[in-house]
Amino acid sequence: MKTISIANGPQNVSAIIQGCMRMPALSKEDAAKVIRTAFDCGINFFDHATCYGENGAAETRFSEAFPLTGLRREDIVIQSKCGICPERQEFDWTKENILSSVDDSLRRLRIDYLDTLLLHRPDLLFDPAEVAETFDALEQAGKVRFFGISNLMPMQIELLKKYVKQPLIINQVQLSLEQSQLIDQPLYMNNKTTDYSVSRDGSALDYCRLHDITVQAWSPLQKGMFGGTFIDSPDFPELNKVLGELAERENVSKAAIAIAWILRHPANMQAIIGTMNPAHIQDICAACDVKLSHHDWYALYLASGKFLP
Repeated sequence: MKTISIANGPQNVSAIIQGCMRMPALSKEDAAKVIRTAFDCGINFFDHATCYGENGAAETRFSEAFPLTGLRREDIVIQSKCGICPERQEFDWTKENILSSVDDSLRRLRIDYLDTLLLHRPDLLFDPAEVAETFDALEQAGKVRFFGISNLMPMQIELLKKYVKQPLIINQVQLSLEQSQLIDQPLYMNNKTTDYSVSRDGSALDYCRLHDITVQAWSPLQKGMFGGTFIDSPDFPELNKVLGELAERENVSKAAIAIAWILRHPANMQAIIGTMNPAHIQDICAACDVKLSHHDWYALYLASGKFLP
């Protein structure tokens, strides 16, 4: 397993993260098998959110399963996110909501602290001074070790950084071969003939690289936001052809090649996988053994539907 050290954050963490959003559908025994399989493959980073499952069911199922794995709390990094409140149809970064969300996560996960807490999508009414006060309280209470954000643009991060004392170490954003808008726009700069030239994130990737913020790619095998996987999809024949050729060459799955494409980027990103199938976890983790060339990376990028201007 490839590991990275997050600037100002956890060290020697896996480049692949096990996402736990789908864990509520499993029994605690099957959830334990997922956790243990991921760990045995080298994954030591597990991602949660308060909105994963009804009333945080993903965190609850994780804590029910974890004692069955034989692992210790200190063996893994546990990350959760707060701010999305589906029951109220709001994004909420108020002090009251962040503090109660963290307490709820700790209770459900049966742990004393979160390694990392991310603010999950921007609250359009957020007060950066209030967020800073909240982070201070969580840090001083020992409830959160490191802080970050999810789906934030550079100027929103700058606004937070003006007030928050703690380094913002992570930005979790969508990226896959099919949903590659995070990296597309610079290629088509000043080109009015294509929508690829539209900046949809304010150069978030370059900003994060400049400011030592680790990018975590969510839905790395997805088409659209929640449109299912592009792996073996008839909608992407050319992409699956190139994925298949490289998978055969490297003796890995197509999914592993798609993850290797993300990990090949020099930004040193992490990729979050969401499968609850232990065999698929093992297949995907082989991505860390794949060495894609510069040519391989571009071949995949172009096969996904992009073009060189």
